[in-house]
Amino acid sequence: MNYNQNKKIAQITPYTLIIGVDIAKFKHVARAQDFRGMEFGSPCYFENTKEGFEHFLHWISETKKAHSMEKVIVGMEPTGHYWFNLAHILKENEIKFVAVNPLHVKKSKELDDNSPTKNDVKDAKVIAQLVKDGRYAEPTIPQGVYAELRVAKKIRDLLTEDLQTVQGQVHNWIDRYFPEFLKVFKKWEGKAALQFLRLYALPHEIANFTEDELLIHLRKSVKRSVGNCNPFTGR
Repeated sequence: MNYNQNKKIAQITPYTLIIGVDIAKFKHVARAQDFRGMEFGSPCYFENTKEGFEHFLHWISETKKAHSMEKVIVGMEPTGHYWFNLAHILKENEIKFVAVNPLHVKKSKELDDNSPTKNDVKDAKVIAQLVKDGRYAEPTIPQGVYAELRVAKKIRDLLTEDLQTVQGQVHNWIDRYFPEFLKVFKKWEGKAALQFLRLYALPHEIANFTEDELLIHLRKSVKRSVGNCNPFTGR
């Protein structure tokens, strides 16, 4: 057990209400316990909606009051993006939340009943136990402009990935159906090259066009670049 884990365990006192939440797409499940692992009441089922979160917050308040607890810590698995809404709600209500490693949850389930089978209620209990043992991390939720920057970066990464995929496909098609293309044009992304590709014609079909017909087609979008010079003869 390392220093950081000891420090986390020290934050769990006899007056700390520990809650484990199993995150799902539509409906979550929460279990409450104390620092010894003694469970409080029945599981709380709540939906991933405003009404569901209000129900969850009310359940926390009532459980905290019923057992004379002074502070609350909520643990959850960072499952996809489904935990973001709950995390923001908890942050807005100044309730401490932490994240547990999904691999730790799986291993702990195997130790408890020799079965890694998915079970929402069991998972919520296991998550609470991991929090009790200090096996959690404290995620940072960006706010304001920092949140916008994170979203913008994610979108940029996705667009970059999509662009690379499209570029790879175009290179593949050119290499397969028009290997001479890049001997005429330096790169296929250029204005003249793209306009030429808009003919939607294979090499044997392009051979049926006259140079003047091809030049007229190119001038539709690259007047400044081509001018009056024939791009095929250089005159």
